[in-house]
Amino acid sequence: MPDRPVSHSLTARRTITACLILLCGSALLPARLAGSELRRTPIVEAVEAARPSVVNIRGEKTVGATTAQPVVGEAGRRVNGMGTGVVIDPRGYIITNHHVIDGVREIQVTTADQTRYTATLVNRDPETDLAIIKIDSTEPLPVISIGTSSDLMPGEPVVAVGNAYGYEHTVTRGIISALHRAVQVDEAQNYDDLIQTDASINPGNSGGPLLNIDGEMIGINVAVRANAQGIGFAIPVDKAVAVAAKLLAAHSLQKGWHGLELATDSADDGPGSVVGSVAEKSPAQEAGLQPGDVITSVGDVEITRPLDFHRAMVAIETGQSVDVVARRGDETLNLTLRLVGVPSHLQAPVGRYWELLGVELKPIPTEQFREQHRTRYRGGLDVTAVRPESPAANQGLRRGDVLVGMHVWETVSLKNVDYVVNHPDLAKINPVKFYILRAGETLYGYLPVAVAMTETVQR
Repeated sequence: MPDRPVSHSLTARRTITACLILLCGSALLPARLAGSELRRTPIVEAVEAARPSVVNIRGEKTVGATTAQPVVGEAGRRVNGMGTGVVIDPRGYIITNHHVIDGVREIQVTTADQTRYTATLVNRDPETDLAIIKIDSTEPLPVISIGTSSDLMPGEPVVAVGNAYGYEHTVTRGIISALHRAVQVDEAQNYDDLIQTDASINPGNSGGPLLNIDGEMIGINVAVRANAQGIGFAIPVDKAVAVAAKLLAAHSLQKGWHGLELATDSADDGPGSVVGSVAEKSPAQEAGLQPGDVITSVGDVEITRPLDFHRAMVAIETGQSVDVVARRGDETLNLTLRLVGVPSHLQAPVGRYWELLGVELKPIPTEQFREQHRTRYRGGLDVTAVRPESPAANQGLRRGDVLVGMHVWETVSLKNVDYVVNHPDLAKINPVKFYILRAGETLYGYLPVAVAMTETVQR
């Protein structure tokens, strides 16, 4: 008997399959749904919850040095850097590692929906390797859910999200291998009290979140150990959040003063942040706040930790008021806090270059310079302070750097800097190339100088 045509065979099979589905659908479909549900593991749900608040950071930065003399040529090379950040406020405030944005000329941020922004540096803390940057979004951004690192357990499953090797939003999983690790990266950077994990943390992961199984951020990915397999580290989130609060508080102080200090301990009787101290004759005292009060909201921001308070206050300027709700025992207080100008004793140092360049410079005695810096430079100027959001801050200058040159001139004394900023051809060389010593290396960048302000200085 001849074989049936292939088309007839397929038709017959499809008909049989359709009949089986109709007759047995109630038995087959639940099994399929159950399989789909099994795929939605806690890890999948944790990543889905956190991913929208994770951003990619890219920028060009200076590394290394190729010459010892600033007047001779290039003092470093520029490379494309990458890293990760986490949105901690819907207005666009992002926490990341300091080393991710250190030396970056223009910080480029890409959000989870692939929208690109140019970020500004808000504040930084090189010692803890943390920084806050900000992007301006027309819509509120999704914010990471912040957990705690106080109850972490070795063996607990974790997930790392980041921009690994330039591959955006890479996810890796593992467990907490150990707690309270100390890691010496180089002579300039030392970490203590890190979370150790075997979740792969690769170049580009720095600044991204380490998540627990509930999708809460419990750490900021920070480092991998060279020549090691499966060992990564993260800054505990409790420490990161405390540093972020201080960075935002210092940033807010540039805009206005409230005279309020928050305690580090959480409230015992519910959500809120405890008032630690209130300065005499301060706006906080005039508003009626007292030590021990628990602040539960500022404006439309609910307060659960000090970071929330400083997030709320960072947008308030001198002369503006904000509604504050606090708890004092069983009593609820509805208060109004009005910011005033920063008292002189709390103001940042003011020198002739503070407004002009964003730095405070101090001459270094020749012998002291030679003892501290084994270089062929004849001398330099100590950077003793950097003004937040200034040209110097945006270029990555920080306290402890030594300015050794500007354009083609050395900067052994303050007169050398005066010569550069007052030069008649400043407009032609602006932004001015500068050279600094940091941790034994010569680095460089480009510092914009306000020409109008230099003309005022000259007059």
